[in-house]
Amino acid sequence: MRLAPLLPAHHRLTTAWFHGCWLYGNLLIGLIWGLPHLTWQRSLASLGLMVLTVGLGHAVGLHRGIIHRAFQTSRFWRGTLAYLSVLAGLGGPVSWLKSHYYRDYWQNQPTSPAYFRYDHSIWQDFHWNHHLALHSADDARYDIPPADLHDPWLVWLEKTWVLHVFALAGLVWWGFGFEVMAAVVCLRIALAMLGHWFVTYVSHTSGYAHYHVAGASESGYNNLLLGVLSFGEGFHNTHHAHPRSARMGTAWYELDLGWLLVRGMEMLGLIWAVEAAGRTATQKPQAQVQPTRRWPWAA
Repeated sequence: MRLAPLLPAHHRLTTAWFHGCWLYGNLLIGLIWGLPHLTWQRSLASLGLMVLTVGLGHAVGLHRGIIHRAFQTSRFWRGTLAYLSVLAGLGGPVSWLKSHYYRDYWQNQPTSPAYFRYDHSIWQDFHWNHHLALHSADDARYDIPPADLHDPWLVWLEKTWVLHVFALAGLVWWGFGFEVMAAVVCLRIALAMLGHWFVTYVSHTSGYAHYHVAGASESGYNNLLLGVLSFGEGFHNTHHAHPRSARMGTAWYELDLGWLLVRGMEMLGLIWAVEAAGRTATQKPQAQVQPTRRWPWAA
């Protein structure tokens, strides 16, 4: 297809029919029936679900815990965090696992296929991420841990994640009404999907940096506001330099809400052996302290 030269030979792109329908369906329901009837109580309920599912489940549990193994935990709590990530409505955990390893591999190469770089427009990136699906015919080259790739619980969640989101939506609809469901489930899912994509794009194109990762085609950037709103994921330059760190906001002025969730779980004894920048050796040898700045209006 036309975009094939932008990819490695073993990758291909197809039309992401389900992803597109899922995004725009949730967005339409949320905007038409949820947003006009949003109250402060419903806003707080939606925010609470966002913290549990996107923050604790996706950003901390799936990304930092399962993918990067930034902490250890029991199998039960690991499975619980994976389930919360599913309720975020962003997709199945195995798909996220694969996608993350693909991007990490190519972004840490001196040269990267255009699809994995961020020297294209935001509209191009929006199209790629929300209208096309990436597939690989050679997962073996990415060294994805078999224990994660074939974990029975993660594989089952991958196959059934939509049903769990539907079940949550049905329970909220049954207990509180359709308008509440539209606000705290559909609108929340659409905002999470768009927000995740937006934070990822901006955190690779503009902001400030504490590090330069030598030999990598992408080093990422930190963004103060997006870092707060994304549970620390917007401090992406730090993440590129300290991929095993459960803490992404390391400067005093970088508020990492994901790290606060990690610390809370640690104090409760739910997780242990936490890897964190400033606490353990998480910095990559290639990451050199070399502050740079790059803002959208910079020459």
